[in-house]
Amino acid sequence: METRNRTILFEGLVVDIEQMEVRIGEKGWHTYQVVRHPGGVAVLPLHDDGTVTLIRQLRPAVDAVMLEAPAGRLDPGEEPAGCGARELAEETGLAAHRLDSLGVLHSSPGVFDEVIHLFLATGLTETEATPEAYEDIETVRLPLAEAVLMAQDGRISDGKTIALLLRAMGRRP
Repeated sequence: METRNRTILFEGLVVDIEQMEVRIGEKGWHTYQVVRHPGGVAVLPLHDDGTVTLIRQLRPAVDAVMLEAPAGRLDPGEEPAGCGARELAEETGLAAHRLDSLGVLHSSPGVFDEVIHLFLATGLTETEATPEAYEDIETVRLPLAEAVLMAQDGRISDGKTIALLLRAMGRRP
């Protein structure tokens, strides 16, 4: 990809916005704005009995309380599996004996460079949840099949959670 005139338009707490011109083959140069994000992790905790633990929390960006998988932002230099274990414990009070990669998700590649690393957590034990001071999180445990139906009918609308549920179907600890 050939680019020119790269400029950071905005530096934020979580994201930056970069503007650049990109050469599109014979179509010439076109201006793009890209939201730069450090990336994240989402974890689907699958219990031995076939249930999953999701979290319910306020998402101000969409003015709604959402049901979704535990997730969080990668710290600089942090390995995705380590971030997944940390976020799982902080948000749900669960620790996993195994974290298996379910690949990655590009959340909105037309605008964002964010990559979300997806994990299936098994061999779960309970610890104490330690959410961030600004997080008000409720855990919800339900059968995997019910969560998949909720994703299919729209009651779960979070993209990373839908991807996790789809990729976890048929997988058992």
